[in-house]
Amino acid sequence: MTEPTRFVKFVVTGGAGFVGSYLVKRLVKENHDVIVIDSLYRGKLENISQASKDIEFQKIDIRDFNSMKNIIKNTDGVFHEAALTDVQESFTKQEEYVDVNVRGTENVFKIAKEFGIKVVYASSSSIYGNPERTPIAEDSKRAPINPYGDTKLEDEFLAEKYIRDGTSIIGLRYFNIYGIGQTGSYAGVITKFINNLKDKKQPIIFGDGQQKRDFIFVEDIARANIAAMKSDIKNGFFNVGTGITTSIKQLAEQMIALSGLKLEPKYEKPLVGDVFTSQADTSMTKKILSWEYQIKLNDGLKIFFPL
Repeated sequence: MTEPTRFVKFVVTGGAGFVGSYLVKRLVKENHDVIVIDSLYRGKLENISQASKDIEFQKIDIRDFNSMKNIIKNTDGVFHEAALTDVQESFTKQEEYVDVNVRGTENVFKIAKEFGIKVVYASSSSIYGNPERTPIAEDSKRAPINPYGDTKLEDEFLAEKYIRDGTSIIGLRYFNIYGIGQTGSYAGVITKFINNLKDKKQPIIFGDGQQKRDFIFVEDIARANIAAMKSDIKNGFFNVGTGITTSIKQLAEQMIALSGLKLEPKYEKPLVGDVFTSQADTSMTKKILSWEYQIKLNDGLKIFFPL
C-alpha cells in the first residue's frame, strides 16, 4: 500500500494547547506535514497523542528566536496559537504576558518576513473591550480593559507594521471558545461550569449573570484557521464567532438542565476586567474567507454530557 501524498508543511505554535491541538489534528486529517512547537508550559502532549505518529514535535519556547527560526524557515505557513490567555492572571503577571504574547509573537512575524511565509495567528475579541455597539465589526474601536487584551492589541500593532513591510499575516479575533480539553487556565466559563457540575456543585456566576457572550466551538475555530491560511487573502483581521449571544445566567441554566441536577447558580462579586457584552459581526469573515460557524451552542454543549 503506497503512502498518501503529503501536501504543504505547516508549523503550529502552541500545538499541544487547547486550540492548537484541534488545529493540529485537523491538519493531519487533511494529510499535511505538521510541526508542533510548544514549550509545554500549559500545553500537554496527551492533547496530540492520537496524531503523534504523523507530526514532528519540537519543545521550544516562542521567545527562543534562533530555535524558532531553524524550524520555521523550511515550512510553508505558520499557525501561531501559543499565548498566555488567562485574563485574571494577566493582572498579576503583566511582564510575563508581554514577554510571551508580544515578544514571542514578534519573533514569529520577524521570521515570517525574512522567509516570505504566511502567518495566521490568534488574536482575540478582548481587543475590543466593552464595545460601543454590537454586534462588533472589525472596524470597531479597539479599547481592551485588561492586560491580556492589551497584549493582543500590541500584537495587532505589530502585525500591521509587518504587513506594511510586505509580510502576509492574518489575525483571527476569536470570541468565546469552548470544547473538550479546555482548561481553567484558558478561563473558559463553560469549562468552569462543567467542572462544578461534575462535582455536583453550583455553577458560580460572577456578577448578575447578564453579561453576554458569543460562544464558538473549538472545531469551528480550527476550520477558520485553515480557511484563512488556504485563502488568497494575504492579510487582514477577521472576527471568528457565531454572531449569537447567550447570557451567563442563561448558559448556567442551560447546562444545569442538560446535567439533570437540581441546582441553582451561585452568584459572587464581578471580576475585574470582565467584558460585559461580546458579540461578533462575522459578515466580513463569511464574505472574504468563506467561513461561518457550523456548531450551535446547544449541540456543542451536549458533547460534555452525560458528566
